[in-house]
This record gives sequence, C-alpha cells and structure tokens, in this order.
Amino acid sequence: MKNLILFISVLFFLHSCGLYKPTDARKVSPNANERVKKNMEEGRGFRLSTLGKKGGDFMFASSNPMWRASMQKLSFAPLSVVDYGGGIIVTDWFSEENSNEEIKIAVRFLSNEIRSDALKIIIHKKKCLSFNNCKVISIENSTNTEIKLAILKQAARLEKEDLVKTKEKNSDVNLPKNF
Repeated sequence: MKNLILFISVLFFLHSCGLYKPTDARKVSPNANERVKKNMEEGRGFRLSTLGKKGGDFMFASSNPMWRASMQKLSFAPLSVVDYGGGIIVTDWFSEENSNEEIKIAVRFLSNEIRSDALKIIIHKKKCLSFNNCKVISIENSTNTEIKLAILKQAARLEKEDLVKTKEKNSDVNLPKNF
C-alpha cells in the first residue's frame, strides 16, 4: 500500500516533466521577459504575481441585477428552490388566509441580460377540496406578465444604481448619455 502511494505521488509530481529538448539559441530570446510572455501566450507555465488579482468576468448572484430583483420581488413568499447555477427560483405553495387555493411561482432565467425574453414566469394553482383531493393547474394570464415586468423594472433600477456606484468609485467609467 505504501509503495502504491509512493508510486502515485512520484507520478503526480513528475507528470509534467519531459525529456530534455535542446533549443537553438538563435530562436530563443535572451530577454527573460520576452520568453515569459511567449510561454504565457502559448499556454505554458504560470505566474505567481497574478495571485490575488481580479481575473475573468464572473457573474455571481450578488452582482446579477436580474437575480437580485427576482429575489426582492419574491421575498413575500417562502422559497423552496433557489439555484443560481441552474437559473431557477421556485416558491413553496402559499395562499392568503382562509383560502383553499394555493399558488406556486417559478422564475426561470434564460439570460442574464435585462430583456423581456430573459425570464419565464410559471404559475401553478392548487385547489384542494379535501386533504387528499387536490387539483393543480398551470396559469397563463396577466399575472405572469405583471410579475415579469415588476422583476424587469426592479432589475433595471438595480443596474442603474450599480452603474452610478461604479461611476462614483471609478471616474473613468462612461455612463450612457441618457442616464
């Protein structure tokens, strides 16, 4: 067992080591910075100096105005599924007091952009005559559109606020003229 662990660790540490290949000094620059730049462009090696610096353009739930707007607008209902990676928010069944009808709202994100086709709102209504006698139907009416518009308006406001905050932090950010 110890020999197997030793063998695997040796393979792990030596997996990127290759055979020595002689190079032509006329083809390789004597300037170390140029060699590093060339190697990085070719995808070889790594730099420790970039650790801790911001890389890539990642979109997290806290920075996505559509997601934040949806969470704010659905805050009145208990949530059963909230999956940013899957792009869906589903409420639990809820109703007004003294009602035998309950509804469930699902918001599916089709895009991170603030557009009318970026969201799909699905509403289900459950009407129970008794504990085991319930009927669930999907609702397609103006309520779907009202929820979608409320989320889009809130997302637009949040994005505008984010741009203003960014402008305050960085004076070199150009805002649109009609801002």
